[in-house]
Amino acid sequence: MNSDNDLQIAGDILEVPHLLQPPREHPATVAEFAGLARSIAADRDQWAHLVRFDATTRWYHRLRTGPGYEVWLLSWLPGQGSGRHDHGPSSGVLTVVEGTLTEHTVRGTRALGAGAQRVFAPGYVHEVVNDALEPAVSLHVYHPGLTEMPMHTSPHCEAPSVTA
Repeated sequence: MNSDNDLQIAGDILEVPHLLQPPREHPATVAEFAGLARSIAADRDQWAHLVRFDATTRWYHRLRTGPGYEVWLLSWLPGQGSGRHDHGPSSGVLTVVEGTLTEHTVRGTRALGAGAQRVFAPGYVHEVVNDALEPAVSLHVYHPGLTEMPMHTSPHCEAPSVTA
């Protein structure tokens, strides 16, 4: 419990500016990139009006760029999928903002509902599919920006991932 006595003993941290870390203008850690994805996902006014659904292919739109990163918005109609792929030298954060997507890896299958996040390192191989009966929308942050997306026919190679 804070009291005036606590403040007198500890001092006011705001009175010691050299101890405060300056806020970063752009994310630099895995946690900051995951936080960026969550904050954009929560701000529906920023992206909801852009979403389109295409019956012939997955729709995608680059929403934002920053120093060394990109943010992409994707839509998925039932049955649409990415194919088994990795993201080359890019790390990423996948955040489901609407609906449910299924991620397939050599380690198994995982359903990702709205709000779920997956954080992955370069070389991580997966396939993302909308196995549900409703459309889905996802937000993807890549660092560095996505320059390649090699497709894989064999499910036998995968780099470790981190779940956020």
